[in-house]
Amino acid sequence: MTYGSKKIARVALKMALSESREEESQLKKQFMQMDIHAAAVDFGGEYLALVNKIVERAIVAGKREGIIGETHSEEGAIAGATREALAQIMTKAIGLSVGGKIGIARYHDHLSIAVFLGIGLLHLDEVAVGLAHRTIS
Repeated sequence: MTYGSKKIARVALKMALSESREEESQLKKQFMQMDIHAAAVDFGGEYLALVNKIVERAIVAGKREGIIGETHSEEGAIAGATREALAQIMTKAIGLSVGGKIGIARYHDHLSIAVFLGIGLLHLDEVAVGLAHRTIS
């Protein structure tokens, strides 16, 4: 069976929405049986200060989990998709504290990044989701 960009985006979202390391691990095993590589990375802090760290963490997680190799194009695909997903939520998060998770999923040439975060504003928390896709050949 083959999967397209919509399915891989759903996998990235599921990884970003996972609530624990155990759930992440279980999802990764489930997706690996479908030949889909997946990972998730937690983060937290002031949004603008975090952007570069989040991109770096996504690249490191992608390499560590075998989602990407050492090629410039693969690293660039994760970096670009992560920045795109973060840009989608920037207007809500800029200047505020955030905490959340990045979900990464790849099936053959489809790569998706999902960012799910809570945005702290006094005792009123906002939530946001960003999602991006890249093709790696």
